[in-house]
Amino acid sequence: METETGEKRDTTTINNVMCLLMHPDGAPLGAPMYLPQNAGPQQLQLIVNKILDNEEKLPYAFYISDEELLVPLETYLHKNKVSVEKALPIVCQPQAIFRIRPVNRCSATISGHAEAVLTVAFSPDGRHLASGSGDTTVRLWDLNTQTPLYTCTGHKNWVLCIAWSPDGKYLVSGSKSGELQCWDPETGKLSGNPLSGHKKWITGISWEPVHLSAPCRRFVSASKDGDARIWDVTLRKCVICLTGHTLAITCVKWGGDGMIYTGSQDCTIKVWETTQGKLIRELKGHGHWVNSLALSTEYVLRTGAFDHTGKQYSSPEEMKKVALERYNKMRGNAPERLVSGSDDFTMFLWEPFVSKHPKTRMTGHQQLVNHVYFSPDGQWVASASFDKSVKLWNGTTGKFIAAFRGHVGPVYQISWSADSRLLLSGSKDSTLKVWDIRTRKLKQDLPGHSDEVFSVDWSPDGEKVASGGKDKVLKLWMG
Repeated sequence: METETGEKRDTTTINNVMCLLMHPDGAPLGAPMYLPQNAGPQQLQLIVNKILDNEEKLPYAFYISDEELLVPLETYLHKNKVSVEKALPIVCQPQAIFRIRPVNRCSATISGHAEAVLTVAFSPDGRHLASGSGDTTVRLWDLNTQTPLYTCTGHKNWVLCIAWSPDGKYLVSGSKSGELQCWDPETGKLSGNPLSGHKKWITGISWEPVHLSAPCRRFVSASKDGDARIWDVTLRKCVICLTGHTLAITCVKWGGDGMIYTGSQDCTIKVWETTQGKLIRELKGHGHWVNSLALSTEYVLRTGAFDHTGKQYSSPEEMKKVALERYNKMRGNAPERLVSGSDDFTMFLWEPFVSKHPKTRMTGHQQLVNHVYFSPDGQWVASASFDKSVKLWNGTTGKFIAAFRGHVGPVYQISWSADSRLLLSGSKDSTLKVWDIRTRKLKQDLPGHSDEVFSVDWSPDGEKVASGGKDKVLKLWMG
């Protein structure tokens, strides 16, 4: 064969490589197949869309041994000296169709709180923002004008945590004195009396997913008193008390399968069913306090029926249906996964429905693990530690992928962009940092706070980042 310039080209060198294309959960897309060595990501895109019969062509990223394939197969095989005697496993990871712009500038610094901002959270549709502070107030902010909207007063002590219901109708806050308040975000007014029952401060709040129950009525709170309580906002009372931990509960998650997970200073994670509050299973392995829990489905549980298109819904039934579709699509055939981070410097990856034993132990941090978080697509787990680093792990296997270094103080909290391509961290060193998952490098350094950054959140619509900390101001960041 001759090229246009008349040179002879050797056509015999295009060998085929036997490849096994796989779903992220390890299930094969089909039988192993021979692909030409010069095939790269673009050719693989076409092949996968054809195999899966996708009506709309979806974007995919391809991974071999946790490394993204960005070159033709032959270049990769040559560079990594891979033997091709057996089928080469290639993981096909569906990518978000939309792309989030990295945030790179502070668009507003909003003062109003009289003490440190301890927690910030965007509503599920990304249109509203709430913050809780040591000044005992919860504040709601107008994101269009970037000014304070409502100051919600009623707590008598520091507001330690806040949580939006996944249908966006309620905001619940928990304080250092153990009481919970439920707010109507449309008016900033209390909806009813405080919910009291806990004897010590509130450490976590998690709502029942909207695909299990709409409109949203039930949420669970965890406390330093060692109990978790399920509340019904319509009945205005505690309906089930989950008792059994011997020390403080530090974190709580209401999973998509309807189970509640509680992590405690007694080193255990307990799994509860939510009709009677029975203990189903106990996950043991950590040698010290459990600090943080994350679910692989967390992003779809948080956002319910809302996605990047900004569609609003006319009825709870419609919302429930769409939320269920989104949840099932995200989960696929794999069980919901759970990651726990601890004071023992380690993390565990669990599949609580499959086994009470951890799938893997994740080691590498040199100090306590403060916060763990799955990426929205479930592909990655990120962990923040007092060792000043953020680490990235494979969300299915728990294998270590990369360490992000750059902070000069403990990292308190992390948050993902909705497309799973960027990771945000906030630190004691007064900065926020944005990390690029593909290049595994620092994408953006965001200084501006004059003191420790306690809380960060990336809006589910991807447009904005909010941060709050010791300097009492709330900062909004844009792309």
